[in-house]
Amino acid sequence: MSSYQDDEEVGAFDGHAGSFPKEFGYGTFEGEHDGNLSASEQKPRILLMGLRRSGKSSIQKVVFHKMSPNETLFLESTNKIVKDDINNSSFVQFQIWDFPGQIDFFDSTFDSDMIFGGCGALVFVIDAQDDYMEALNKLNLTVTKAYKVNPNIKFEVFIHKVDGLGDDFKMESQRDIHQRATDDLADAGYDQIHLSFHLTSIYDHSIFEAFSKVVQKLIPQLPALENLLNILNTNSAIEKSFLFDVVSKIYIATDSTPVDMQSYELCCDMIDVVIDVSWIYGYKEVKEEQETTAFDEQSSSLIKLNNGTVLYLREVNKFLALVCILREDNFDHKGVIDYNFLCFREAIQQVFELRNKHQAQPIANSTGSPIVNGKNIIGDGHVSSTLIDEQN
Repeated sequence: MSSYQDDEEVGAFDGHAGSFPKEFGYGTFEGEHDGNLSASEQKPRILLMGLRRSGKSSIQKVVFHKMSPNETLFLESTNKIVKDDINNSSFVQFQIWDFPGQIDFFDSTFDSDMIFGGCGALVFVIDAQDDYMEALNKLNLTVTKAYKVNPNIKFEVFIHKVDGLGDDFKMESQRDIHQRATDDLADAGYDQIHLSFHLTSIYDHSIFEAFSKVVQKLIPQLPALENLLNILNTNSAIEKSFLFDVVSKIYIATDSTPVDMQSYELCCDMIDVVIDVSWIYGYKEVKEEQETTAFDEQSSSLIKLNNGTVLYLREVNKFLALVCILREDNFDHKGVIDYNFLCFREAIQQVFELRNKHQAQPIANSTGSPIVNGKNIIGDGHVSSTLIDEQN
């Protein structure tokens, strides 16, 4: 099964690629010229920066618009700032700003305060198949400029296009780039700046995993979600669990155990299967004024692999799915697992409601946090839920 290949589209492209229905697409950027801060402008902002032809636009199209990686070969170079509002039909909502590689930070028209002031994360893309010395110089200039304006920005470095490189060369490139970048910052007196490095490619799931980690850093209550997943795993004999944004296949949270790339890929492929099959066989004709979607509160899936592993998917809300990995022997107590899942879903809802109460009060936040259907995801506080221990 393939996570990338989309079905052929009939007619003009309407912004929603492949087999994903319109309900599973993202909206366009709005309110760009509004004088006051609109809801769109209050969302957290992720900046995509790097040299020309480093792969910034390709990353955005593949992750958030379901474009096939092969189709990105025909994308033109970005010659202006492209603002993309990831909203409406996704659990996680934020803005992606794609910057042209030739941008000049010292140009009088470049408003650093406006661009970096409301930024939650800055993703700098480096082409690993090209000489990266110029890219490192641009990285140093970009990071120091942004840090002066907003010290709260999360800095992420994507060492991109590693699909054609050997494993040894990948690790050597990452080590060299990491060393040079941190040394340059230290020499400039910015050794307090932390850079996170990721090896990425649009031809595998590494770019989705990297963006998952970027988005997670914009969720202030991520520990609460991780704790709920840990409790669920312990009481249900689950080995690994992910909370996925169904549209982008970004996981917004996972339990405390390390993420195995193969397991993550299996979960991504499972979501593709569920959405495609649901859209073929699960779609119901309803009145035009009613909202329609193939992924609803009844959506679930069970896949048993020949190695004794079970993949189990349950719908949490319209745009969020829980995908669990467990041994087939532990799936004998499916009733207990289902009950624990209901407790988990109720606890997640309590977290949402708590956050919504906080939203009623004005809170100063320079970086913002991802939004759920126009509201922030979660807030501080304790969420309790009673789960049944499978061992009892």
